[in-house]
Amino acid sequence: MSGTLYPIDESDLSDAVSGAIGPLQILGGGTRPIGRIIKAQKLSTEMLKGIVTYEPGALTMVAKSGTPIAEIQTELAAENQRLAFEPMDYRGLLDTNGAPTLGGVVAANVSGPRRIQVGAARDFTLGLSFVDGNGQLLKNGGRVMKNVTGYDLVKLMAGSWGTLGVLSEVALKVLPASETQTTLEIHVTSWEQAVGCMSAALRTPFDVSGAATQCDKYGKIGVLVRVEGFEASVVYRIEQLKAKLFEFGNITELPDPWLEVKNLNSWKPLNTVWRISVRPTDALKILELMRLLQKDRGFQCQLDWGGGLIWIGLNVEQANDVASCTQVHESLQALVATLGGHGNLIKSKILSNLDITHFQPLPRAVSIITKTLRQKFDPRGILNPQRMS
Repeated sequence: MSGTLYPIDESDLSDAVSGAIGPLQILGGGTRPIGRIIKAQKLSTEMLKGIVTYEPGALTMVAKSGTPIAEIQTELAAENQRLAFEPMDYRGLLDTNGAPTLGGVVAANVSGPRRIQVGAARDFTLGLSFVDGNGQLLKNGGRVMKNVTGYDLVKLMAGSWGTLGVLSEVALKVLPASETQTTLEIHVTSWEQAVGCMSAALRTPFDVSGAATQCDKYGKIGVLVRVEGFEASVVYRIEQLKAKLFEFGNITELPDPWLEVKNLNSWKPLNTVWRISVRPTDALKILELMRLLQKDRGFQCQLDWGGGLIWIGLNVEQANDVASCTQVHESLQALVATLGGHGNLIKSKILSNLDITHFQPLPRAVSIITKTLRQKFDPRGILNPQRMS
């Protein structure tokens, strides 16, 4: 197997894919080695980088897929704009190097706490270019917000993890940065209260842009509620929220805890982590299952998106814990399936090499559609094979 391929433009990328004689492992910044990784020749988009066009007045940017997110954020900040979906940086959690790239963010649909207010990464992707498994360059969408022609391959590619094509260029919608933000921490005594508190905050008309719950090492549970906008508006909405949420517990104001909520840097010592997405009303069912499975052993947990995103963490060190850890994994995915959600294994020292499904198994009908799409876009089956299994 030869070395890593580094195409320098779309023509080079097309040649690299069409000339491949075996499977390809598609890499962006290499910060998220999630899912089943098989032995394959690596193809990196690292050299496909640079901002193509940026029109602050039109709130649009076009950049090549290998462009570091940090470079994009710096350019936007100079115009007081931002990526509103605030993508997560996995490096702290997974202890990886490299730099998160635009293509990687879109390919995995990486979205942060503000998703409950503005939507996900795919909702800000206006158009893209990609090379399919035959080496054919395809373009879909456009570079402006008013574009409704053709099939919406943009939404299909966002979240496909490089299994349908290799992104080469992405057009984004961006938004102005907020003048100010304030976060309330409501000190509750149970996860049931926490979910109730987040739901109450999100039902108000005060445009909450973040609703999460953290639990510290002492077992203290804190609900975080964020409000952003013009200063006078934020002050008013915060006072109204305090009055609405006081019944759940004492309230304090925090400067900005959302970097940790988004990136989970403090979870680095945990070696087994799941990312679970369900309806917020089903979050307590996941927590109850973990209480039953772990009993006195305990587990780490964080809720985001009002309870719709659940992070579960364990520190599994002993070989004799393999069986119990496997049971947790299988039980979580089984419950999540009944709830119509997704439960993915993000990292694990013990489970990674076992014959398990890292991504949530798909319902039969969805699985058939997925296989059909892969056959159309990648008939040779060379793009990140088995990645999402």
